Amino acid sequence: MTTFPDLFRLEGRTAFVTGAAGFLGQEYAEALLEAGANVVFADVDGERAAAAAARHGDAHGDRAWSVVCDVASSESVEAATEAACGRFGRIDVLVNNAALTAKVGSAQMRDYFAPFEEYPLDVWERALAVNLTGVFLCCQAVGRRMAAQGRGSIINISSTYGLGGPDQRIYTGVTNPYDPDLPLNTPIPYSATKAAVLGVTRYLATYWGERGVRVNCLTPGGTYEEHEPAFVSAYSARVPMGRMAHHDEYRGAILFLASDASSYMTGANLVVDGGWTAW
Repeated sequence: MTTFPDLFRLEGRTAFVTGAAGFLGQEYAEALLEAGANVVFADVDGERAAAAAARHGDAHGDRAWSVVCDVASSESVEAATEAACGRFGRIDVLVNNAALTAKVGSAQMRDYFAPFEEYPLDVWERALAVNLTGVFLCCQAVGRRMAAQGRGSIINISSTYGLGGPDQRIYTGVTNPYDPDLPLNTPIPYSATKAAVLGVTRYLATYWGERGVRVNCLTPGGTYEEHEPAFVSAYSARVPMGRMAHHDEYRGAILFLASDASSYMTGANLVVDGGWTAW
């Protein structure tokens, strides 16, 4: 029997984290590195991914490595997966963290916050390509390798807005940090794709269950990222714990789902939201 502390250790295993140059992607990657895993920092922005891997490599050496990966492109996903396997031999953990946000694809992002009645089809389709098709392609490329080796853990990142609709009231009077001429909101494709990720997770959990591949979701709540005080106050008032999450408060959850500590868990959704969805 594995001793309790060792349940969370990941020595000899390799994790592939998409969107790893982002602020939460880096938190997930660092937690996995600290548990002993090799970690592939995969991101569409290769320079930022390389910089993030180099930063973490100061403490973890050659276990931190980066690769360019556009999750909306099957060719890019396959090439990144092949490169990761060439570098480390195998992939044991996949964290599907990449998502379209206002910070990504800035040419389209003025329309990212458009009201539903006027929401542009091209932005909707781009969000689906990254947030949903990206999960499909990464699960397909990495998951089939996991199934062949008889072991693996896939962690899909959903959102509280995949479980329930956004509370539009928390955006009242809040300045949009990306374009002060536009209102701030959570747009329709974000909610739709994050809800769909839950369905993908359950499907693959039953599809690969007997082949040793576990597929679960992590659903984080709102995380403080230098938001203006009015938004922080409005959001926090909606949370039973009375605050937003700190960046590092999802590390334990990602490590639990990646490691043998959750060895009998698949098809589940681990909600870490300060109680947002408990109301």
